[in-house]
Amino acid sequence: MDEYLGVNRANWDARASAHVRSPDYAVGRFIEDPMFISGVVRFDLDRLGDIAGLTGVHLQCHIGTATVSLARLGAQMTGLDFSPRSLREAKRVAEQAHTPVRFVEADVYSALDVLDPESFDLVYTGIGALCWLPDIARWARTVAGLLRPGGRLFVREMHPMLATIDDSHADLIVVDYPYFERVEPMVFDDGGTYVETDVEFAATQTYEWSHGLGQTVSALLDSGMQLTDLVEHDSVPWQALPGHMSQDEFGEWRLTARPWRLAESFTLQARRL
Repeated sequence: MDEYLGVNRANWDARASAHVRSPDYAVGRFIEDPMFISGVVRFDLDRLGDIAGLTGVHLQCHIGTATVSLARLGAQMTGLDFSPRSLREAKRVAEQAHTPVRFVEADVYSALDVLDPESFDLVYTGIGALCWLPDIARWARTVAGLLRPGGRLFVREMHPMLATIDDSHADLIVVDYPYFERVEPMVFDDGGTYVETDVEFAATQTYEWSHGLGQTVSALLDSGMQLTDLVEHDSVPWQALPGHMSQDEFGEWRLTARPWRLAESFTLQARRL
């Protein structure tokens, strides 16, 4: 196994149970309310449209709340993740929420080894996923390989411009990290996580990569996909820049002062030709 996979998997294994218990993932709401869906999926409902009856796969599904949400909208969903502890929690969430979802363990680049090629109408990738992958072109080829001709990719992701910001500065917004994909990863060591929890993790190191928006679009075009929609947003569903952001009534966070200065996330759709 590549070193980055082992290190990152240990980190996500450590996060899984804490994320299930965090109020930010609202697992209790999924169990109590059969109509409840995650805020990330709800944000894009109009763009997502009617997915009832579609066969879908959620890549990097983590504890499966977005996967369950898509299944509740009528899709026949498979969730794929490389973290066995995350998948164990995801299966428990789906069972307790009485929502049928199939979960498969594999890293993204091995998806075509464990899932049938050209068998999905929808590939979904949620926010905070692509930064864990070193090669966006390889990801795009995997997506295209999973989709039937005419099948759709749907992505809501952190904007690569937001990913350049060093969040340790309380008084300034400082661009310090790469915008464009580089071979060498950014290596972080952080005992916390992006949701509310009092857990301190033992596996704290992570390897991450940036992918410019143009690089992502070009990778999809080169893999035989057609771009059908691209919307940039001034908000993200977590407090990405502490001290600089305010939360709205829908749970999204944006810059408190002049939010139009910074693109913070994007929604991208593409169709396999």
